[in-house]
Amino acid sequence: MRALKRLPGFQRSPPGLEWALFKRLPAILLVGTAVPAALALVFWWVAPSMPSAAEERDLLLLTYRLIGLVVLHWTLVFTVAIGCVIVLLMKGPAFVADAYPPPGRE
Repeated sequence: MRALKRLPGFQRSPPGLEWALFKRLPAILLVGTAVPAALALVFWWVAPSMPSAAEERDLLLLTYRLIGLVVLHWTLVFTVAIGCVIVLLMKGPAFVADAYPPPGRE
């Protein structure tokens, strides 16, 4: 016996923006990770071979900021993905459970 049954006569909602956005998320994640990583590599490659202490500190600070930007981007993409999944589930078929009378009630 199944715990949930499909609600008879329920019409599924047509797909909307959530599907288009959900399909683009891998590309958005890749680009949002690759651009700061490429910038960090370019800055490290262009840096002088014997940087002063101030230049080395600035380069390291810029690298940390780019890492923070990548982590923020991943968090935002993950949050949008969760939102898309919630909307997809809400637009899916409706289910109902069997009636369960509370104890002590007739």
